[in-house]
Amino acid sequence: MSSDYSYDDQGQFYPFFIFTLATIVTVPLTYSLLRPSKDADALAPRTKTDFKAEHQDLVDKQRAAQKRKQRKVKRFVAVLIGWALMGFMLYLIITTQRTVAKIWNPYDILGITESATEKQIKTHYKKLSVRLHPDKARPDPAKNETVESLNDKYVEITKAYQALTDEEVRNNYIQFGHPDGKQSFSIGIALPKFIISDGNGTYVVLVYALLLGVLLPYLVGSWWYGTQRMSKEGVLIESANNLFREYNDTIDEGGLITALSTGKEFEEQLKGDKAESGLAKIESRILAAGELSPFAGGLHVKDKIKLENLDSGVRRKVLALLWAYLGRVELDDPALNSAKYMVAPIAHALTQSFTAISLAYGNTVPILTSYFTSQRLIQALPPKASPLFQLPHFTPAVVKAIEGDSKIHTSVQQFMDQPDARRRSLVVGKGLLTESQYKEALAVARQLPQLRVAKAFFKVTGEKFIIPSSLVSLVIKGRFIPPGSVDAPPVNLDDLEDVDPAEDDLNALKKGDTKPILPPIAYAPRFARDHSPRWFVFLTDSKQGKMAVPPFTFATFEKPIFTEDGKPTCNMQTLKAQFAAPPGPGHYTFVMHVICDSYVGFDTKMEVTLVVEDASKAAAMDAEDEISEPDEDSIAGQMNALKTGSLPRTAKPKKRKDDSSDEESATDEEEDDTSDTNTDTEDEDGGK
Repeated sequence: MSSDYSYDDQGQFYPFFIFTLATIVTVPLTYSLLRPSKDADALAPRTKTDFKAEHQDLVDKQRAAQKRKQRKVKRFVAVLIGWALMGFMLYLIITTQRTVAKIWNPYDILGITESATEKQIKTHYKKLSVRLHPDKARPDPAKNETVESLNDKYVEITKAYQALTDEEVRNNYIQFGHPDGKQSFSIGIALPKFIISDGNGTYVVLVYALLLGVLLPYLVGSWWYGTQRMSKEGVLIESANNLFREYNDTIDEGGLITALSTGKEFEEQLKGDKAESGLAKIESRILAAGELSPFAGGLHVKDKIKLENLDSGVRRKVLALLWAYLGRVELDDPALNSAKYMVAPIAHALTQSFTAISLAYGNTVPILTSYFTSQRLIQALPPKASPLFQLPHFTPAVVKAIEGDSKIHTSVQQFMDQPDARRRSLVVGKGLLTESQYKEALAVARQLPQLRVAKAFFKVTGEKFIIPSSLVSLVIKGRFIPPGSVDAPPVNLDDLEDVDPAEDDLNALKKGDTKPILPPIAYAPRFARDHSPRWFVFLTDSKQGKMAVPPFTFATFEKPIFTEDGKPTCNMQTLKAQFAAPPGPGHYTFVMHVICDSYVGFDTKMEVTLVVEDASKAAAMDAEDEISEPDEDSIAGQMNALKTGSLPRTAKPKKRKDDSSDEESATDEEEDDTSDTNTDTEDEDGGK
């Protein structure tokens, strides 16, 4: 037996291989491209308004560019190429199937069925041999027949006849599938012969060397380098290091804005001539006299000094652009205005990195500064600016008409809580708001998700008391009531309780499977990103100025916030944060912060007290509770039995310390519950 190599010159095999490989890669990519987005920014509802901020077209353009980037154009192109390649390979498979050689079959060659008898086979063969005999057959040009093809056909039918009638030939056919016996061993190569012959083998080796020696190491190295150069907050490690060097325990919002300008991400956006072009113009605009602040950009004297002390370059221009963005300063240049809106989302991402650094140190001031700066960046408000600027059409003149010369700013809630006649008299008029602008501002205010805390307390699931080192839950009950809501129902006291479900409560298990509710996308017309608001809950020690319990993040809620027509549901929401109780008993007073990262003035700050009982004392109090029910033979016991449908337990005898008699005594103490650890809470409108 000899071996031979057969190449896929007719394309019978390699299309299957390429089609399979392309399918394995393309189908998952297509699914990842077409599957519904789970991003909160794409699924969350939006504030309904027709208000357009200045340069809204520039902001929308940058938002659209970011969305295109998130969709990953490279993946889209790869999917198109994959499907095109699969289609072409499928075409080759269908086309080349017509030329694929069939398995040698004597019945097919003779044109008879496998059920034909030997007599029928002989009769049919005689007819074919007479017609196809070389001495009698004449080629038909119309059928592209030649003398050679007719001779080959005659030989073929002869072999087929012998395979069915001659014993030796038939044995060869049965054993080896061919009348001539065992054939040579053939190795099929699923490549056209021209690829690895005629001197082309060198090129094949070169291609493999490029793929395995260059491209694969490059891809792996790029992936590894990308993971090493980025922090888990999504900023460059070098930028995080710069922020770490800028950190200090007393940093304020102006200082943090200056620190954010050290981000290396800005250098990728401001290359070449963009590094310093227009810097003098930006600085002259932001340092001009402001209507409600010393400078138009909202910066103060110390911030101005920091800006001027920087060397000209990317960082100085970035810092100037940040102040221009926060102060909503008009730059009268499309390129500069576009750059002004470009730096804000980058600075916001850097703020999250600074938050992580602040949490590692645990000092309260930097943590609060980072969250407040996030609010200002999203709303385009400089530090110390009035929260009223979050409403559409509100200019410095309008804010001045509301606040007057007061050094304490009026919040959106305080403005909306005033009677309509009072509000209208303050802001509607010449040089202020028109009637339509006033209505639009109120409509937006009534859609802002303000979380008003109704109650906050500590508890341990399934226990009546909190003992040292136990797993404590900080339970916060609150409702989303937008500013200016006048028809909010009163709080249902039952909604303020947090009852532990029974172990066999199937409804409680189903309740945990409910779809989380997303809050509306942050109303921020000048922020060039769609941002889903988040709420952070953490505890601090006011005496030491330190964080006591790290922040817990809440981006979704268990109940709808607004109805389909945009009205607030006023559903009671429950936020829970679990942490370990202090190791010793006592009363621990903390300051609880509930901060929204998207709106200025929507935060809550209140004192809460955690009562930790000694483990032995808590056990003794539990034992007393077990005998607190009335005796079965007393009137109270009989009434309790009628009420509950079950017999009360008989009280155990208890001796008095000052009496040696064996008379029974019962306690009248009520059962203790989590109210012992309830904190000092404020009314829903009492959030600071």
